[in-house]
Amino acid sequence: MVEPKYKRVVLKLSGEALAGQTGFGINPPTIKEIVKEIKEVHDLGVQIAIVVGGGNIWRGVTGEEVGMERAQADYMGMLATVMNALALQDALENIGVPTRVQTSIEMRQIAEPYIRRKAIRNLEKERVVIFAGGTGNPYFSTDTAAALRAAEIEADAILMAKNNVDGVYSADPRIDTNAIKFNELTHLDVIQKGLKVMDTTASSLSMDNDIPLVVFNLNENGNIRRVVLGENIGTTVRGK
Repeated sequence: MVEPKYKRVVLKLSGEALAGQTGFGINPPTIKEIVKEIKEVHDLGVQIAIVVGGGNIWRGVTGEEVGMERAQADYMGMLATVMNALALQDALENIGVPTRVQTSIEMRQIAEPYIRRKAIRNLEKERVVIFAGGTGNPYFSTDTAAALRAAEIEADAILMAKNNVDGVYSADPRIDTNAIKFNELTHLDVIQKGLKVMDTTASSLSMDNDIPLVVFNLNENGNIRRVVLGENIGTTVRGK
């Protein structure tokens, strides 16, 4: 059996990844396919934490564009991530994967509050930990939450699953046919080149804490497992 390259990871899932082809809301068949792949990695003995976005339900930026106060709109987005986390939890437990949802905003009836030591203990007990609510603060994205949680739990890498994009390009390959794919970068490259991989805060946090990032296509079956085993797919963004 091949030993996983990464023993503890943060998997960053966008809210849109849970919407499937509909583009909005939660699509149960899509979630079932995603959790099957997560189970494959869990069965390898890899400790998995998940940070999930909420863009399939609500985006804070959208609210701001129509005149809503940004902080209020961002809190609504945080609640959207909790809904997605609960959907993931249900799907994972239906296939026998033990989980815990931890939220940065307390809502004890449905999830544990985020406590760093408790999160690590859950991972050590082979539970998938789903972090919801972003950082708990407005003006910060779930990309930043992924970088922050990865630093706090001392993850080996952040795995950034993208919809139908197989890595980091010089431009959007769906629009620009001349876009060049990068196999390897540093976080500093991402910041200096203005590549839209993570927001600048998340990239800076990952760089400062020397956390590698692997960007890959979620829609190709088996890719999460391939990344964890160290196969050369997608784009690797090195910590330093």
